[in-house]
Amino acid sequence: MSKLLERELESLREQLVEQFTVVEQMIQLAVRSLVQRRPDLADRVVESDAGVDATDVKIEEECLKLLALHQPVAGDMRQLIAVIKINGELERMADTACNIAERAKALASFPLFRVPEELSEMVDATIGMVRRALDSFVNSDSRMAVDVIKMDDLVDTLNRVIIDQLQELMKRDNDLIEPAVHCFSASRHLERIADLAENLAEEVIYLVEGEIVRHKHGYKFDAKSGGQRSIP
Repeated sequence: MSKLLERELESLREQLVEQFTVVEQMIQLAVRSLVQRRPDLADRVVESDAGVDATDVKIEEECLKLLALHQPVAGDMRQLIAVIKINGELERMADTACNIAERAKALASFPLFRVPEELSEMVDATIGMVRRALDSFVNSDSRMAVDVIKMDDLVDTLNRVIIDQLQELMKRDNDLIEPAVHCFSASRHLERIADLAENLAEEVIYLVEGEIVRHKHGYKFDAKSGGQRSIP
């Protein structure tokens, strides 16, 4: 690897970490606006999205420039491909945070509506996945990335519990249909963020191990070889 390409790749990593941080803050603000009925926080989330979009385009353009100028191979090529994919997942994550913020603004009109208690646990688990995905990228830690993938089952379970509760509420009281639908939508968007965090973790595994693990039923760290192996 040339010194110039090495510096360019390090700059891309730094930009991606900054993008991670901004997107995580957007998610936190979005869920706070939902739980605390704070439309002002929701507005801040939506306002942040333009900056994320601009950075998304900038990172992708720089990646394409490096591909054209340096024609990297092997590990360098893998780094650029991973950066492009992770960058796209982060942009989608930011858009989903905006969707949650919009549901939060709509739900603010129903101050007496109580969101299911499981939503707080779902929020904690989802944000934990996002943070751990970032840590796995920063530390090039594929084992940590595997942990992120495993955490998605909990979020999926909580999402189903929340949806079941909301459906029962709507059956019992027609007046609760509208706020329950907003809450239902927010829960689905939160579950989507967890899925995107899982995608990020899969890209970290690809970056570190060189193995594509999407669409596989399981993934396990092989302590003997020091690497990863997929499980059919």
